[in-house]
Amino acid sequence: MPHNKPTRSEREFQDLLRRLELALDASQIGVWEHDVRKSEILWDAQMHRIYQTGQDTRAVPTSIWEDSIHPDDKERAFVEFDDAIARRGAYNSEFRIIWPNGEIRHLRSRAHFFLSEEGAPSFIGAEWDVTADVELNAELQRQRMVAEARARALEESNARIEYAAEHDYLTGLPNRRLADKRLGELHGDKSVSSLAVLHLDLDQFKQINDSHGHSAGDTVLRTSALRITAGIPANGMVARVGGDEFVIILWNFAGREELERIAADLQRRLSKKIRFGQELLQSGTSIGIAWNNGRSSRNLLTESDLALFHAKRLGRNRIEFFSRQLQEDLQSKRRLAEELKLGLERGEIIPYYQIQLDAKTREIAGLEALARWAHPEKGVLSPAVFLKVADEAGLAAQIDAAILGKVLEDRLDWQNQGATVPRVAVNISGPRLFDPALLANLEALNIPQGALSFELVETIFLDDSDDRLLANIDRIKTMGIDIEIDDFGSGHASLIGLARLRPKRLKIDRQLVNNIVESEEQHRVVSSIIEIAKALNVEVIAEGVETEGHAEVLTAIGCDTLQGYALGYPAPAADIARLISPRARNHATPGASGR
Repeated sequence: MPHNKPTRSEREFQDLLRRLELALDASQIGVWEHDVRKSEILWDAQMHRIYQTGQDTRAVPTSIWEDSIHPDDKERAFVEFDDAIARRGAYNSEFRIIWPNGEIRHLRSRAHFFLSEEGAPSFIGAEWDVTADVELNAELQRQRMVAEARARALEESNARIEYAAEHDYLTGLPNRRLADKRLGELHGDKSVSSLAVLHLDLDQFKQINDSHGHSAGDTVLRTSALRITAGIPANGMVARVGGDEFVIILWNFAGREELERIAADLQRRLSKKIRFGQELLQSGTSIGIAWNNGRSSRNLLTESDLALFHAKRLGRNRIEFFSRQLQEDLQSKRRLAEELKLGLERGEIIPYYQIQLDAKTREIAGLEALARWAHPEKGVLSPAVFLKVADEAGLAAQIDAAILGKVLEDRLDWQNQGATVPRVAVNISGPRLFDPALLANLEALNIPQGALSFELVETIFLDDSDDRLLANIDRIKTMGIDIEIDDFGSGHASLIGLARLRPKRLKIDRQLVNNIVESEEQHRVVSSIIEIAKALNVEVIAEGVETEGHAEVLTAIGCDTLQGYALGYPAPAADIARLISPRARNHATPGASGR
C-alpha cells in the first residue's frame, strides 16, 4: 500500500517544531515535563547541559534534580514546588545548583500546571541559567554599598570641616566668621531695638603662656570661655575671635547701664584664679564696648576693637566705651590710607619671599610673595600695619598689582643670575577678580607658563560667586597660572566652592596647624581636609609650620608642601637670589628678615 505523503499543514507544523527546537537551543533554555505521580522527569538535551549531567536520556529520575540543588536552597525549592502542586497553579522559583565539579550556578525555573490526556496532574516548564545576572546584581549592590559608605564618610568629613570653619577648635565657641554672620543678621533684623559688641582681651595671658607653657594657656582659654558663656544673658552670643580675644554680641538690652553691669560681672568672673595642676593662675580682662545708641550699627565690631585698644593702652582690667575721641583714631587710619596711596605711587610696596618645601624631600618647591612697605621714614613695615587699612580703603587690588609687577622683575633678575626659579604664589584680592581689565593686563605681562600661582586671600564666598568671577578664574588658568585657596579651614573658602573652583592647591590655615601635634580633634580635621583635597586631585600646602613636630605630622598624613618659620622666614629678593643660586643650592634657608 503506497505511503501517504504528509499534507502541507503537517509539513508546516513539523517545520515550526524544528524552528522552535533551534530557538530553544540558541536561547539555552531547557524544557522539562513532570507527571507528579511519577518519580521521573522528562528533560530535553539543554536541561542536561544546564545540570552538567553528561547524559542525553529523555526520562531522568527526579533524584537528579533533587540532589543537584544547593543544600541551603533545597527546602525552599521543594516547598515552592509542593505549593504549586497543591494550588494546581503556576510554578515560579529561583535556586542554586551544584555541578559535579563543585561549581555553583543560579537557575530560574517557570512552569504551568496541566492535566495530561490520561488526566494525570502534570507540569511543563522551562529553566535557564541566570548566574551572570545574579553576579552582576551582587556586584552592583556591593558597589552601591561601597559608594554609599564613601558618601557617608565624605558627608561626615564635610560636616566636621564645616563645623570647624565656624567654631574655635579649642573652646568650641563660634569663631570670627560665625560672629560676623550673626552680627549681620541682627543688623538687618527690625525686631532688634538695641545692639552692642563687647570686645574682651585676657590680661596677663602672654605672661601665663611664657611662664607656664601653652598647655596652661589653653586651660585659661577654655576656662575663660566657660565663664564668659555663663555670664551672658539669653539675648547674647560669645565668640573667640583671636588668640586671647573674645567678642560678645548683645541685643535688645535696656541701655548703657546694663552693658556696664554685664561687663563688670564678666571682669569679676574672669578675675577668679584658675587651677592648673598644682598652680593657681591669675588673669583678668580688658573690655571695649560699642553700641548703636540711636546711630548706625554697621561698624560696631571695629568700634569695639578701638575701644578695647584704648582700654589696654590705659592699663589692665579696664572697661572703655567707643567715643568721639576714638572716632578720631579712625580718621588717623584714613590718613594712613592716604600715605599708603603715595607709597604705592612711589613703588614702596615690595615683596618679601617665604620658601615652601616639598614635605618629603625638603627641597624648595615654591615661594610665597608677601607684601611689605619699605617706608622712607619707618623702615620695612609688616602687613599688619597697613593691609587692614588697605582693604578698608579699597587699595588691596593696587597692592596686588604692585607685588605682581615686582615679582616678575625679581624672577627675571634671578634667571639672569643663572638660578632655577621655583613657582611663586602671589595674593589676588576679591575686587581684582572682578576688574574688567584684569585679564588684558595679565596677558600683556607675558607670564611664563607655570611660573606663578594666584592665592585667593579675601573672604570670597565661592558658593555664591557669579559667572563673571568663575569665567575670569578659568581664563587665568588657561594662561598657565595656578589657582590656590589660602587659609582653608578658617572660613575663607567653602567645600562647595572648592569643588566648583577645582584649584591646583589649597593652603591649610595656620590656626589648624598650630596644635596638630597635641590635639586629636585638630589632627582629624586636617586629615579630613587632606582626604577631600586628594579626592578632588588638589595639592595641599600647610602654612604655620613652626616646629619640626608640625612638619613630621603633616608629612605623615599626606600634606604635599610645608611653609612656616621652622623652615624659613620671609626674606627680600636679594636673600632669595643667594638661596636659589647654583652655587648656594645647599646653603641654609634665609634667617628672619622681618615677619
